Amino acid sequence: MREMIGRRLPLTLVLFSALMVNGCRGLVGVFHEQITEPPAPTTVPLPSPTAPSEAQPAQPSRPGPAVTSPPTGVGGLPTTPAAQVEPTRVIPSADAISLPPGFGISIFAQGLRDPRMMALGSDGYLYVAERGAGRIVRLPDRDHDGVADAVVVVAEDLSAPSSIAFYRDGSLYVGETKRVLRLSAPDERGLFQEQQVIVDGLPSGGHNTRTVLFSPDWSSLFVSIGSSCNVCVEEDQRRATIMRYNPDGSGEQVYAQGLRNAVGITFRPGSGELWATNNGRDRLGDDQPPETVYQIREGDNAGWPYCHSGRIVDPDYGSPTACDGVVAPAVEMQAHSAPLGLTFYSGSQFPEEYWGDLFIAFHGSWNRAVPTGYKLVRVPMQDGRAGQVRDFATGWLRANSSQWGRPVDVLTGAGGSLFVSDDSGGTIYRIFYAGG
Repeated sequence: MREMIGRRLPLTLVLFSALMVNGCRGLVGVFHEQITEPPAPTTVPLPSPTAPSEAQPAQPSRPGPAVTSPPTGVGGLPTTPAAQVEPTRVIPSADAISLPPGFGISIFAQGLRDPRMMALGSDGYLYVAERGAGRIVRLPDRDHDGVADAVVVVAEDLSAPSSIAFYRDGSLYVGETKRVLRLSAPDERGLFQEQQVIVDGLPSGGHNTRTVLFSPDWSSLFVSIGSSCNVCVEEDQRRATIMRYNPDGSGEQVYAQGLRNAVGITFRPGSGELWATNNGRDRLGDDQPPETVYQIREGDNAGWPYCHSGRIVDPDYGSPTACDGVVAPAVEMQAHSAPLGLTFYSGSQFPEEYWGDLFIAFHGSWNRAVPTGYKLVRVPMQDGRAGQVRDFATGWLRANSSQWGRPVDVLTGAGGSLFVSDDSGGTIYRIFYAGG
């Protein structure tokens, strides 16, 4: 197989050989270079975006990509040119990952300590909150070969940073457990020189990650704060909520409540809709209550700790009317999957049927007899409504119930690939479409 690839045979033959070796597992495990000192790069050419023909309707039945060409980053600045036409260097994962036909996966960066949430800068590069190292790093891919050239530290000496969000002026907001920071004034290396506490005194303990996100019009800063317990009545009204602030940290208010642990929050492109994952309570059996995704509106109450999934009365804290007036989820998923980061696919590299679809990273279970999760799922979207959950990238959970990776976040890259962070493996993966 190595010799076939070395001669750069046509893509169709490479893909055919890959499928013969790995069945339906896409391109994973086909290439066997050493990760530390790879030989001559294995390349898979990516297709150029398909432009609509004149015969196509002006308004397609499925939502088109939110990012136009050229894509833009923070403040509308142009990002690095999309890399669809550049070759893709594939560094295989530690074990096989199954993907739909035509898709491939490669290690983009590795050796990180507890990488959590990601963001794109106005330079088009990927930035990651490296929680275990207490820092924020940039992962540039200057030659567009699909592999990060370096791990560049842009902020350090932080306290367990779990999420990041760029503001329109290029400053970077960081979610720590007890506070939100604003980093600004980067030097010529991109290392931020100034640090300002925007929100202080957030509650600690229990679910201790804090996810930060700006509204599409930049007027509001959202911060998700999980519960302090599995199930209880909170004394601090900020727990189990999504909070809203002004960008300067003023104007604190509860935007939505009753969300036990809404780690993933994002806006659906072009809609102004806030969507959030939510981790359901434990110790109600293997299959209850379902994990959920909500479309959140101001003032919503998702019901925790009294009601779950909009319809299940809690046996410890519920009452016959516990689910009255509670918002129903947009998506229900297997209990104990631990959905974290989510993104609406906003690129054009994937086939059109994927445009605008929702992708969710499952961190994986602990409170279940048979483990579940440890994968990336896809939720098809049609006219703003969510369809049935489908597996997209699986394999981090082995058949013997052992796991070798835990997906945390998923993000559409500037070139149309999907990036997936894995805090257990210290790795960032890149999922791309190679045709077929």
